[in-house]
Amino acid sequence: MGESMDVDEKLKLINRNLQEVLGEERMMEVVRERPLRVYWGTATTGKPHVAYFVPMSKIADFLKAGCEVTVLFADLHAYLDNMKAPWELLELRTHYYESVIKAMLRGIGVPLERLAFVRGTDFQLSREYTLDVYRLSSVVTEHDAKKAGAEVVKQVEHALLSGLLYPGLQALDEEYLKVDAQFGGVDQRKIFTFAEKYLPALGYAKRTHLMNPMVPGLTGGKMSSSEEDSKIDLLDSEAEVKKKLKRAFCEPGNVENNGLLAFVKHVIFPLHGEFIIARDEKYGGTKTYQVFADLEQDFKDEHIHPADLKQSVEKSLNVLLDPIRTEFQSPELRKLMSDAYPSATKQKGKAAAAAVAADDEISPRRLDIRVGRIISAEKHPDSEELFVERVSLGEGEERVVVSGLARAVPLASLPGRLVVLLCNTKVARMRGVESRAMLLCASSSPEGGTPKLELLDPPEGSAPGDLVHVAGYEAVSPDAELKPKKKIFEKIQVDLRTSEGRIAQWKGHDLATKLGPVTCATLANALIG
Repeated sequence: MGESMDVDEKLKLINRNLQEVLGEERMMEVVRERPLRVYWGTATTGKPHVAYFVPMSKIADFLKAGCEVTVLFADLHAYLDNMKAPWELLELRTHYYESVIKAMLRGIGVPLERLAFVRGTDFQLSREYTLDVYRLSSVVTEHDAKKAGAEVVKQVEHALLSGLLYPGLQALDEEYLKVDAQFGGVDQRKIFTFAEKYLPALGYAKRTHLMNPMVPGLTGGKMSSSEEDSKIDLLDSEAEVKKKLKRAFCEPGNVENNGLLAFVKHVIFPLHGEFIIARDEKYGGTKTYQVFADLEQDFKDEHIHPADLKQSVEKSLNVLLDPIRTEFQSPELRKLMSDAYPSATKQKGKAAAAAVAADDEISPRRLDIRVGRIISAEKHPDSEELFVERVSLGEGEERVVVSGLARAVPLASLPGRLVVLLCNTKVARMRGVESRAMLLCASSSPEGGTPKLELLDPPEGSAPGDLVHVAGYEAVSPDAELKPKKKIFEKIQVDLRTSEGRIAQWKGHDLATKLGPVTCATLANALIG
């Protein structure tokens, strides 16, 4: 591969879809002389998800350009990052990562024999490497180490020393793997600049750094192993893929932070060279796109409906996932997955499982709270107390919501307003109109005064579909539907209120999106419902 390409063709393929390259001149000099040696590393923490197809497709590009590629399973890094992989599970998770990533590469036709696979502990525990860690620690400041890991290492109030060591180890890996370039996400930029600064201090050469953009998750933010709603697991069933894509952020005409379009750009087009929108003839029929910009423009101009984009991505995604699902049907690999990622029951026994179940009974994790935008609002035809709103949640289809705001909020103020909604309530029929979500408001009833009601405000810059979590309760999927008989929301609602600073909270924990806390305009210490 790459033998028939000239230097410009190789560089074009290496640079395709990258957001930034540091040290491009150094890379060009190498490519003119010999194959570029590149490494990509992944810390073996949470289960890999479909965003991993982005680096896999770039690895395919590197190989086509004649590069020599090393894949590093960074097991020691996984432990150092706030012990995201417990020591007793480290070997199992590394084995799982190796198995699932090799399955991904085989599925997209990448020849494994042209790749080198290395585990961090294969060389990071050697005498020479350990001495270099000490040498590096003698010149690196705490400020620089903390700054370098800010976007990658889990940040806590009292940082562990292990997290400060993490960037230095990643820098040293470049020298010990004897590569010319390191490839990673743009979220690792600070670690890459750290390496460029400190490797020469040990007498080692600067490397080139190749950076992918971060592909948005299904909810609009970064796709993350720890945020269940933002990702599709590599072993999710077709039914689970359909369910998650149905709820994915995909507002008509909105191409910003659209995880579906980003996936098509960075995975489908590089691997297949085209993307097919499959739809009924009455909506324009099937259309094949050879250039991503044409697809993006058609979606922006609303020539492509979100539902058609979702359905087409679903089909393409299942084609990619099918070989992985098939490979992991073997009893050995299924057992590996179970052992590497044990359930709470396996980890803590029946008593812990019972405690988890009891906590879940009243846990805000069970609530599906999202930001929405009111598209239109009108008076309920059969009630003076109710409004009927049509709300966009970035799903493509608007939801009808019936709310009791008529005596508290001017009707004209609602269209275009961002609001906060509880989205997994059971469909309720209110005076003949079905309501498919609940607008969340703060309310107070001062003694002798007039009761007040105010809509909650998402943080500035929010978009329809943004998830709202209770701080500290982010990692578990909400119920598909809150069962009225169990009164889950009613039990949680008892502790939902605004703070002195008018921040929406549950038991003192902020309700927040990735951009900040949910607030209320004027009502402090008010109930939320």
